[in-house]
Amino acid sequence: MAEAAARLADWGTARRIGATFSGEGPIIAPADRARLSEDFADAVSEADALVAEQTGLAIEGPPTRPWVMTRDEWVAQNVRGFETLLEPVAHRLMSGGNGPLAAVRRKFLAAQVGGLLGYLSRRVLGQYDLFLPPDDRDLLYFLGPNVVTIERRHRLDREEFRLWLSLHEVTHRFQFDGVPWLRGYLRGLVDEYVDSLELDPRRLVEAFRRAREEAARSSAWRGVGLLFLLMTPEQRDTFRRMQALMSLLEGHGNHVMHVLSEGRIKGAPRFERVLRERRRAAGPGRAFQKAIGLDAKVRQYGDGERFIAEVVSRAGTDAFNRVWERAEHLPTLEEVSDPEAWVRRVV
Repeated sequence: MAEAAARLADWGTARRIGATFSGEGPIIAPADRARLSEDFADAVSEADALVAEQTGLAIEGPPTRPWVMTRDEWVAQNVRGFETLLEPVAHRLMSGGNGPLAAVRRKFLAAQVGGLLGYLSRRVLGQYDLFLPPDDRDLLYFLGPNVVTIERRHRLDREEFRLWLSLHEVTHRFQFDGVPWLRGYLRGLVDEYVDSLELDPRRLVEAFRRAREEAARSSAWRGVGLLFLLMTPEQRDTFRRMQALMSLLEGHGNHVMHVLSEGRIKGAPRFERVLRERRRAAGPGRAFQKAIGLDAKVRQYGDGERFIAEVVSRAGTDAFNRVWERAEHLPTLEEVSDPEAWVRRVV
């Protein structure tokens, strides 16, 4: 039970706000809903075998299970993830008591988290949840309404598209369950970043002042999002290490998905075009994506995939797989853009 986090934010309000922002999505008949679950069960089972053979990574425990969710269910699960994530920092922040503005702060944080998750629940197709308890780490999330919306709008082959999505998400499970040190390493980075967060109003005002001055002096922040300007130097260092790791993981997911699609999933090139166009939000949606750093996440797919393709081309798959041996072999953010530098250092 995340008791300190419960005093930090009103998570029930966050779930309700998230559900309001998410919307229900398309109407799915009971028979189609059952078929959706059956298709993903078959697709994930097939992806398990294919990804194991392609990556050489092995996992212990049960085979991967898909959970085909509603948007409300996805929001609720991720709100629980935020509670778990913020519990350690909540203990520190709440040690001095609630204070006179506690109720306002709880609602304000709830609105931020709920609004963000509500927006993302309309965009996400699949997810591997890093913060699930050990007994549920074989679980993958798929947002049924979003998958069905894309399939109907673009008349995609359902079985092929669902297998294609499964290949990417199953690869994430193999990364974290097949590389013993990786989960702890990423969790350590996240904890390091979260533990440095501050809610002191004076420090927040100072951070906004510093961010405004920096934005006027330089445009370097445009590559990582406005939130980068609010970070301390220590937070930026941690953030850059997380960015490099996520570029590797997302790029690897795409790389494996594309390799396994060749000769097996005829519609894969079209699926890629459809999702690329979908990510190019226009108007206010585009501005919001930049503000929350979603543009940076989209770039992670391409940057990481180019890094892996270049390393494999130069040194081979076995050489690339040295990245899973130890944390010191992970690429830096600079090496993601310069694969030859990583090859020289590690291979």
